[in-house]
Amino acid sequence: MKKILALTFATALIASGCSSKGDNANDAANGTNADTGTEASTNADTTANTTANAGTNTSTATDTNKPKENVTIKVFQFKVEISNALAQMAEAYEKETGVKVEVETHGGGEDYSALLKAELAAGEEPEIITSSGWSGFDPYVDRAVDLSNEPWAKDLVEASRAQITRDGKLLGMPMNLEAYGITYNKDLFAKAGITALPQTLDELEADCKKLKDAGITPFALTNEWWSLGIHTLNIANATQADPAAFIDAVKAGTKTFKDDQHTKDWVRLVDIMFANGQKAALTTDYNTQVAEFAAGKYAMIQHGNWIQGMVDEVNPDLNLGLMPVPLSDGSPNVFTGVPSNWVVNNKSAHPDEAKAFLNWMATSETGKKFVATDFKFIPSITSIPADPAAIGKIGADFAAFSAAHPDQVKGWQWDRFPDGITQQFGAAMQEYMGKRIKADELLGRLDKAVADIMKK
Repeated sequence: MKKILALTFATALIASGCSSKGDNANDAANGTNADTGTEASTNADTTANTTANAGTNTSTATDTNKPKENVTIKVFQFKVEISNALAQMAEAYEKETGVKVEVETHGGGEDYSALLKAELAAGEEPEIITSSGWSGFDPYVDRAVDLSNEPWAKDLVEASRAQITRDGKLLGMPMNLEAYGITYNKDLFAKAGITALPQTLDELEADCKKLKDAGITPFALTNEWWSLGIHTLNIANATQADPAAFIDAVKAGTKTFKDDQHTKDWVRLVDIMFANGQKAALTTDYNTQVAEFAAGKYAMIQHGNWIQGMVDEVNPDLNLGLMPVPLSDGSPNVFTGVPSNWVVNNKSAHPDEAKAFLNWMATSETGKKFVATDFKFIPSITSIPADPAAIGKIGADFAAFSAAHPDQVKGWQWDRFPDGITQQFGAAMQEYMGKRIKADELLGRLDKAVADIMKK
């Protein structure tokens, strides 16, 4: 059951022809569970077949969901990578329907969660907000409109449902599927004489030396709290024997990061990355990090397929791949999940018009094109075919790797922590990057972050 999300992701790409585009260099790795934390109601074969037949559903928004003209709805969202394309989608929707869609984007270096809470506290009620699932969605459950009976709901990738479902009701539209590991520049690897991807931390460290000897900075780093406190730490949590049980125990105070050997081993990965990044890492924001990586200044970056569009704006011909993250056990992993959900706000002025906009996004040919091509998304809705050319080389590498090695595809675990904890994780990681604290102090800070929030 836990393999469904990874298999669906891979099948969506391969069914669209994406596997033929990937210059996959991951042959040496083995495979694992996509621990999505969900128990899907269908099996992997059924999900894969549904995805493979994506595009056969040509349903459109029903007359009962027809939008009203001379209405303005507001979208408050965090995904900076799609902000321009989303604004263009809004213009196309207004042209077709007469409904104006205002888009407000807060992401990158901003704390979206804090800004959204401030927006709501000020009495502003956007028609559509974006939210993560699991515990991250808890603050917004009472605002969410039930979307269970919308025309696209039956076509959702099954494993994407549980994180945004409460009491059997689907309370958001999963935005897309994403995956990350270490995105790398294949040409720079070749220049340094690296012919096989590292399977262990010793091999990663040796490859970093080869890159440095060739005059290449190995890692593009960033000071962003979310990259450090969410994605980097997830590598440790998601590769636990039972991630959900471990996180529950940490929240309950019966286990700690500081006393967990697996987490201690993960610190060595962090040390290798921090020791082999650019000198200005502490002042490098997300946009700069990705832009400089895209310009060929660094060999590796810990991000996933969501940066493809940003890279393409700088250098669409950059020869990229997605490398599974090596750990001490010689079984490197990639990580996949649903990054966010479109949530219709029942306290807003026009929730019905907001539902109509999402229905148009998911069922009209114009909306589908924006999702698959302009947003460069791996769709979470099987009736929206993936666009292999838009997804690019990072997504293609993930598709090939996850299809060949599903047991080395892990889930996204950060939303199992209540809101506020990951921000504190990120702050602790920033201190460690700046060499203001040592490894044992880092792990102690992680434990304190959990304990402080859980007391509230």
